[in-house]
Amino acid sequence: MNKIFHRFSFEKILKKLGAERVSKKAAEKLAEIVEKKTLEIAKLSVTFAKHAGRKTILAEDVTLAKKRVLI
Repeated sequence: MNKIFHRFSFEKILKKLGAERVSKKAAEKLAEIVEKKTLEIAKLSVTFAKHAGRKTILAEDVTLAKKRVLI
């Protein structure tokens, strides 16, 4: 699978939150987790829109999907 998020973004986020150093593996693992959950939310958002007979994904679809995925 092609990576959507790059580890450097997560290194930057972790450092902004106070981490002095971030291992490559830690940043890669965080990117992997965020990508997996993002794809799950996106897929479920599409399902909700299709179920409602829409072609357009609405914020409400994403919010509902997020609630289902991030329990």
